[in-house]
Amino acid sequence: MQNSPRYAIASVDNALVLLQTVMHEGVVRVAAAARELGVAKSTAHRLLAQLAHRGFVVQAPDRSYVPGPALSGLAPARDVAVRLVDVALPHLQALCGSVNETVHLMVLDGAEVRFVRSVESSQALRVGSREGIRLPARLTPGGLAILATLPPREVERLHPSLRPGSEDAVRLLSQLATTRKAGYGLNYEATETGLTAISVALTADDALPRAAVAVSAPTVRLRRSQILTLLPDLRACCRRIESDLAGSATSGRTRRPPAAGRR
Repeated sequence: MQNSPRYAIASVDNALVLLQTVMHEGVVRVAAAARELGVAKSTAHRLLAQLAHRGFVVQAPDRSYVPGPALSGLAPARDVAVRLVDVALPHLQALCGSVNETVHLMVLDGAEVRFVRSVESSQALRVGSREGIRLPARLTPGGLAILATLPPREVERLHPSLRPGSEDAVRLLSQLATTRKAGYGLNYEATETGLTAISVALTADDALPRAAVAVSAPTVRLRRSQILTLLPDLRACCRRIESDLAGSATSGRTRRPPAAGRR
């Protein structure tokens, strides 16, 4: 990636960031766009409206924005991202209704995870949507669950700042070994005070990004000893998503082997 130009035009740069998001994820929402850019929702809405005017995005019935006809040449990449979200969404909603806690779908993007869908709990005290947010994969339960499915060399490649054999690299690989054995990633106030989360990686065909589903809740309601009570519903949700993805996949695609620890 080239360095930013000396005289960058903020509005142009913001529009390009939104284009990258919708091309990579297949969907973008106004609230998530505002968080991503650090601008007001009204500004994000105007940017998306302008992109829609030029045909780069179109507004879907749920008021999100998806790639428009101007990006039709990138349909294959768009379709696989949209398929993941579309297939997963009803199962995320069902899981949220079952456990009454906020549910997230995230994908691996380099050494980070991007939250591509959130379904918020109806409880007054709840974890809010994280759509559009990026976090280091090794600091999130979903990121750990996904990284645990990768071979050590791939993990090291994604983290060039962690010198192989260094204390930090050894610690990460040890943490991933624990995650792999357990079959889930766990976050007990590691990234945010008062937040507890648990996540399971999805197994899907190679055309789709590596992804995970997480359930997050306020720690005051879900202590460390209680978080595992969510695991059966979470695993069942992932199995249903995987089943639907397999059913909608083009015949002949090769599926990844199941993640270690999955039951």
